[in-house]
Amino acid sequence: MASNDSLAKTIKVVVGVSLVCSIVVSLAAVGLRGMQQQNAVEDKQKNILAVSGVALDGRKVADVYSQVIEPRVIDIETGEFVSQDQIDPATFEQRKSAKDPATSIRLSSEEDIAGIVRRSNLASVYLVKDEQGEIERVILPVHGRGLWSTMYAFLAIQPDGNTVDAIVYYDQGETPGLGGEVANPLWQDKFIGKKLFDENGDTAISVIKGSAPADSLYEVDGLSGATLTSNGVDATFKFWLSDKGFGKFLAKLQQGGLNNG
Repeated sequence: MASNDSLAKTIKVVVGVSLVCSIVVSLAAVGLRGMQQQNAVEDKQKNILAVSGVALDGRKVADVYSQVIEPRVIDIETGEFVSQDQIDPATFEQRKSAKDPATSIRLSSEEDIAGIVRRSNLASVYLVKDEQGEIERVILPVHGRGLWSTMYAFLAIQPDGNTVDAIVYYDQGETPGLGGEVANPLWQDKFIGKKLFDENGDTAISVIKGSAPADSLYEVDGLSGATLTSNGVDATFKFWLSDKGFGKFLAKLQQGGLNNG
């Protein structure tokens, strides 16, 4: 009579256990997918609210977001809003769009100062509105290459299209204690009140090496010991404030000429 410890039985047991485990893992992944997607949405909303100037005060993120944030999509080439009948701002994914050659452009080496390789033809913007429906802030998603990672941020500006109200770097993989200080609120606060453009309309904000003069309208302290990360932040601003980024949209915002498509 064959032994219970035979090779054939061992293989059957291993295959059976593996099959059961794979089924359990697959079911768990499917079951958790909805929760993971919801968590990702809430995390994004939380980061947008972090620069909105609106306090949660114990309220749910989704509730506050729906009350004060109006997501929109713009055409980068024209700076105009895209009709919401054409693109749903609530479901538009700019990162995904940037990866698709049909909905993005590949930047030349001269254009790609931020190191992002491809740029979506459309971009999200988020309007912070008060109870009367007036715009209080405009939030722009920006990203660029640092030393080790692509750094993602939300930049909030005043309705004048030129003054920084807040910035938060929410996704980056720079060196902790050095370049990773882009996520430090104390450093991010140094951007508050800075002007994006000078009197001639040229991009003027910059992250400099060392400390910026206390009365500077445009300069922000660089990160100590993290020159390449600081350069990456500076290049991110230079790119996204140009006509290849949000430049045309911001020009229309400054002139009060945005359509409401």
